Amino acid sequence: MGSEEWSLGEKLLQEAEAEPEGSVRVLQKGNRRALPLFQKLCFAVGGAPYQMTGNAIGFFLQIFLLDVVQMEAFYASLIMFIGRIWDSFTDPVVGFLVCKSRRTRFGKLLPWILFSMPFGVASYFLLWFSPSYTMSWEYGFFWYLITYCAFHTSMSCFHVPYSALTMFLGGDQHDRDSATAYRMGVEVVATLAGAAIQGQIVGAYHTQTVETCHMIQNGTALNVTVPLVNSLNNTKWAYMLAAMVICSLYFLCTLILLLGVKEHTGCYAPKEHSHVSYLTGLKLVMSHRPYLSLTFGFLFVSLAFQLVQNNLALFCTHATSLGSNFQHIIIVILVSATIMVPFWQWVLVKFGKKSALFVGLIWYIPPLITIVTVNGNLPVIIVMAIAAGVSLAVAFLLPWSMLPDVVDDFRAKNPHCVDLEPLFYSFYVFFTKFATGASLGFSTLCLHFSGYRPGSCEHIPAVAKTLKVLMAPVPIMLVIIGLTIFYFYPINETRRRELKVELEGVVKSREVELEENTL
Repeated sequence: MGSEEWSLGEKLLQEAEAEPEGSVRVLQKGNRRALPLFQKLCFAVGGAPYQMTGNAIGFFLQIFLLDVVQMEAFYASLIMFIGRIWDSFTDPVVGFLVCKSRRTRFGKLLPWILFSMPFGVASYFLLWFSPSYTMSWEYGFFWYLITYCAFHTSMSCFHVPYSALTMFLGGDQHDRDSATAYRMGVEVVATLAGAAIQGQIVGAYHTQTVETCHMIQNGTALNVTVPLVNSLNNTKWAYMLAAMVICSLYFLCTLILLLGVKEHTGCYAPKEHSHVSYLTGLKLVMSHRPYLSLTFGFLFVSLAFQLVQNNLALFCTHATSLGSNFQHIIIVILVSATIMVPFWQWVLVKFGKKSALFVGLIWYIPPLITIVTVNGNLPVIIVMAIAAGVSLAVAFLLPWSMLPDVVDDFRAKNPHCVDLEPLFYSFYVFFTKFATGASLGFSTLCLHFSGYRPGSCEHIPAVAKTLKVLMAPVPIMLVIIGLTIFYFYPINETRRRELKVELEGVVKSREVELEENTL
């Protein structure tokens, strides 16, 4: 038994490594110091690349492929479906590899973040790079499919260990909740930054295209071929410029994370712990009731938010004649969400996470109904966008705040199983991404069968109707299903207090065992 397994912080780890081999160190409760604010902030900044890139893709990739690359909706749906399904399967694979990787002096998780970063930066830029304006559909299809899959693979290697790092920051349950709140705040700001950078850089060029289409529809343009081509070329360059800016921020945030956070070993490792096999660990994780409730509840909630996110730009362009304002509507939603994160953190501390979840998600339904029924009334849509942002803050904050509670519940019930944290995080992301990929492919395919034609300036009623259905009735139904599942979620505030006592008991029992071994 190596003393390293009993470390509760870097200082104790260094002291243990300095002692003669085989010596045993008694763990003192006082060594579990509170997590410094500086480390919480550095950890929080590390979440920015995932949200910044993911939401830029979520808001803009579909309209980029359809209206800028002018790819047929069927092939665009294949790219988004195959890419997200690929993405969903890479998460459990990466989770398995992380579990089996050796612990270095820098930890087990941080090296994955370091070495995946260059590949993530390169593949993200290539995703928005158009090799040729006149490339064939086969070449374009495989170019965007390969870069899309490569980016998601790199991001899985980054985000799975980063998510699991929550359990290895040191400190106690309160410190983890606090670090998670900081992280969610930074991630909402990163979402805003990604959408703002992408939207403001490319929005002007999308506006030019929309105005040209209005000229065609009104019959005021004699020769529109050259203006359309120039507008598309300028828009492609704008997308690449936005990608370069986001890639620079990706690199900077990762550097702050690596320099500012130290990875601790597990606080509740037993004396004779068992490194269970992958399949055994997977069976234990998948049979844990709180984990199943949390995962499948947020699966449906994520579907609802993803459908709105991916179809909002197209909805504004083709169903409400607000194509020149969609980037501003996106920013309003994200600014509202950013402002509301501290409020929801206060609510979940004051009234409990489950109560905050129900109130926040139910609030999402009226804005969706209003947005699709006001027929492009911009002031009303702006107000409803603010209201939708209030619920979006809940969707950002609650999943990652509740997942550590599920892991603690598992630890309390299975104290001799260690190193399974990456499985919890990777399979949570797996189920969410699998369903999201299916929904993205489905929604884009619906546009294909409704008669959507890339590059066309013609208003098609069936396309507008399809977008309205994808923006309100379907997401509302998914939210209701998710809330029904969460009704049976067993970890409330009473159970959280019990977990804190149980886990402190586990630590005390290990202290007693170590004291007995030193006698």
